[in-house]
Amino acid sequence: MSIIIFIIILLVLVVSHEFGHFIVAKKSGIRVDEFSFGFPPKLFGKKIGETTYNFNLLPLGGYVKIFGENPDEDSLNGPDSKRSFVNKPRYIQAAVLFAGVAMNFLVAWLLLSVGFMSGLPTSLGAAPAGSIVENQALTVTSVLTSSPAEIGGLKTGDKIASLATATDSTLLSFPEISAESLQSFVKSHGNEEIKVSLIRGQEPMEVIVTPKINNKSDVAMIGISMDTIGTLQLPIHQAVWEGLKLTGSIMVSTLVGFYNLIYGALIGQGDMSTLTGPVGIVGVVGDAAKFGFIYLLSFTALISINLAVINLIPFPALDGGRLLFLLIEKIKGSRIKPQVANTLNLVGFGLLMVLMVVITYHDIVKLL
Repeated sequence: MSIIIFIIILLVLVVSHEFGHFIVAKKSGIRVDEFSFGFPPKLFGKKIGETTYNFNLLPLGGYVKIFGENPDEDSLNGPDSKRSFVNKPRYIQAAVLFAGVAMNFLVAWLLLSVGFMSGLPTSLGAAPAGSIVENQALTVTSVLTSSPAEIGGLKTGDKIASLATATDSTLLSFPEISAESLQSFVKSHGNEEIKVSLIRGQEPMEVIVTPKINNKSDVAMIGISMDTIGTLQLPIHQAVWEGLKLTGSIMVSTLVGFYNLIYGALIGQGDMSTLTGPVGIVGVVGDAAKFGFIYLLSFTALISINLAVINLIPFPALDGGRLLFLLIEKIKGSRIKPQVANTLNLVGFGLLMVLMVVITYHDIVKLL
């Protein structure tokens, strides 16, 4: 089921991205030869006007073929060259390229706005002033790999209800429990088994966690991050505004994250474990679905923002790479040779495929 949900999410987000390119190209008078849902082999198609709309067998996204995006003799000097992407002013080319990213941003904004209208999980500290956050709970926001928490079975999204030791009657329960009081409780019970009562999805559970004393700080810890999270439901006008703010905030954080990742790779400190490919995302989609539709909606918005940011990276074959080529052409005052641009895009695409294979390998290793 997780795979089916992931495929649907990917299809919606990639097709939305390609629709952005499609609609701006059409409105700019550029010829669009094909808009495809999924990847070949082709199942069926229909030509409407000058564009063929195809439905393909592999439902892993989609693509659009814009005349002249990969320049050749026909698009440069052929009978329909005036309607070629490559022969349009650079600002129009830039608009077409950026439209895919803009569409992913809009989709994320829409999803988060709908989430706020329906009731979106929100940190108590991030809620707008005067708003009411219902069903508050101390929630695990991240679990450190190989930590006592992970070994004991704690997972991101778990709502902690109470803590108790096996040796005495010490008890800490919600609403008295907080991130600070939990940390204090853990510090005072280093190397002791702690029974953690929690809610996972809608199911009450218990796990046993044994805090480990850090050799450097001499402080007991279990390796989790926490926050008090509840449900925030807003009227339509406020939901749209908060959805926009949250989308922008996530996009900035994602940009910073990718910058740090790329910078780390350039100085030899890259960590492949921080990257997740399709295999890893399928698992996360399954977890999000278990927590409910709104969690899945939020996760879809997060993927959409990540897709937008990835495409902004100035690397050949990505929209950001093509935008970089336009900037170079603007600075040098002449067009980059089509053979050079096409070759760089082909090489860039090949490198991206290699990277995807490596990330997928790491995803599979994590599951073994």
